[in-house]
Amino acid sequence: MADLEVVPRVDVDDQNHEAREVRARNYLQRNPRFKWIAAAVAVVLLVGGLLIWHYFAIRESTDDAQIEGDIIPISARVGGTVTHVLFEDNQYVEAGTILVQMDPTDYKVALDKATADLADAEASAQSAKATIPITSTTASSQLETARANLAAAQRDVEAARARVQEAQANYQKAAADLQRYTQLVQKDEVPRQTYETAVAAEAATRATLDSSRAAVAVAESRVLQAQAQVRMAGTVPEQISVTKGRAGSAAASVLKSSADLEQARLNLEYTTVRAPVSGIVSKKSVQPGQVIQPGQPLVALVPLQNMWVVANFKETQLKNMHPGQAAKVHVDAYGRDYNGHVDSFGGATAARFSLLPPENATGNYVKVVQRVPVKIVFEKDQDPEHMLRPGMSVTPTVITK
Repeated sequence: MADLEVVPRVDVDDQNHEAREVRARNYLQRNPRFKWIAAAVAVVLLVGGLLIWHYFAIRESTDDAQIEGDIIPISARVGGTVTHVLFEDNQYVEAGTILVQMDPTDYKVALDKATADLADAEASAQSAKATIPITSTTASSQLETARANLAAAQRDVEAARARVQEAQANYQKAAADLQRYTQLVQKDEVPRQTYETAVAAEAATRATLDSSRAAVAVAESRVLQAQAQVRMAGTVPEQISVTKGRAGSAAASVLKSSADLEQARLNLEYTTVRAPVSGIVSKKSVQPGQVIQPGQPLVALVPLQNMWVVANFKETQLKNMHPGQAAKVHVDAYGRDYNGHVDSFGGATAARFSLLPPENATGNYVKVVQRVPVKIVFEKDQDPEHMLRPGMSVTPTVITK
């Protein structure tokens, strides 16, 4: 048997690959600008990719965000019966608009009474004030009179004592004469009549002495009385102080009555409930004829001039974020973007502010990325139509560079 000829095996795939390379070289040879076009496209794609990466690299966004705003609960400051309710739910009202009117009759009566009490207190204060100089003058005059009476009584005592000394001397002389005449009459050396005259003189001088001594006692009692009057009149400073105290108390009563009058006037004004600011009133809970109590909520007022966004960013998104950075806020309800900027960061994560903060009492710790509330405020005049409402869902994007 003749030997079989071995034919080398040719790989079909290799042949196809070589054929493609030949065609490609032929195409590039026929179209030399193609490689420059391809290079340009590659550069454009590379630059575009870098721009897109840079665009998203300096932006942080979250859909866990909503619009916040002030909600003012309007309550009654005084109690009473509602006579008029002058608004409807979801109505826009200007600042100062009357919302609820209560019956003011009782408060008008209280105001009249407070006015009368103030007039009475002012009259009492004026009288007490006028009493001060009168009391001062009268008490000073009484003191001077008492001192003068005391001096006169002391002089009377001195005069009475001088008369006692004189009466004592006269009595001693009369007694001595009587003793001498008694001895002489017994010897019949003087007439009986002379003796009797000496007896009468001795009795008269004794009576005069006793009378002078009694006058001294009377004068001394007058001195004691005058001293008592001086001591009584010596309380002039205390009397003036008491009078001034009464005047001060009356003046304080005037201030108290003035405060009561002002409170009565305020209570009368509070029977008219007005809108403190402009906004939309909602959650109406009052009707005419209803008796309300102080502090009872009547309606909620939502001012539309001050809105902001609270966005709960992941803690990993806060690395390059700081207050003052520009932000875009996309409002889902209108499909519109609003300009704003980062105002501040929350003091704790949203989990810490929740009603039931998570706890790790079991020790089986699972790390979860937390979210931090970030306040974003709108730029001025971003919502001239006041279309934004608290609670609306938004998607804020913060430009971190």
